[in-house]
Amino acid sequence: MRRFYLGFGTAVIVGVLILLAVFIYVRFGFLDMRADIPVNPVEKAIAAPSLDASVDRRAPKVQDPISPTDATLITGMNIYQTHCSMCHGDIDRPHAMLADSLYPRAPQFLEDAPDMPANQNFFIIQHGVRWTGMPSWKQSLSDRQMWQATTFLSHMDKLPPQVSAQWKTIAGEQH
Repeated sequence: MRRFYLGFGTAVIVGVLILLAVFIYVRFGFLDMRADIPVNPVEKAIAAPSLDASVDRRAPKVQDPISPTDATLITGMNIYQTHCSMCHGDIDRPHAMLADSLYPRAPQFLEDAPDMPANQNFFIIQHGVRWTGMPSWKQSLSDRQMWQATTFLSHMDKLPPQVSAQWKTIAGEQH
């Protein structure tokens, strides 16, 4: 039994020392916080799955209340074009102007369509994401507007021709 307690105590001490080393590494500036360097593999392996798990755990399990009609998709597209395209790209500029300035890099939705369920996209739009450039939009947009943008995101890779044409026109006017 004494060996068990000795092994358990050693494991606890080693664990505390590892946590202390990580804390010191981060707290005293050894972690490079520049936004203009490549994302390192450890961050990539930890951050994206952690974000997915956090959103999956916290996003209410609700259905998108907006029907994807041409009119609602155009409204959502206008919201996206005004508030989101600078970081996430648009039909005229699939790789957004600010994309590579952010750390972690903002997803480029025309290069890789959003594949999260609508409730999770809405949750991210509503609450934002810490330690990224993604703000919380709940102070600026109504729930309806956030759902309209969410509906657009959910259909942006399969837009009806009329909506795509409208988007090309609006995006072209802004560039």
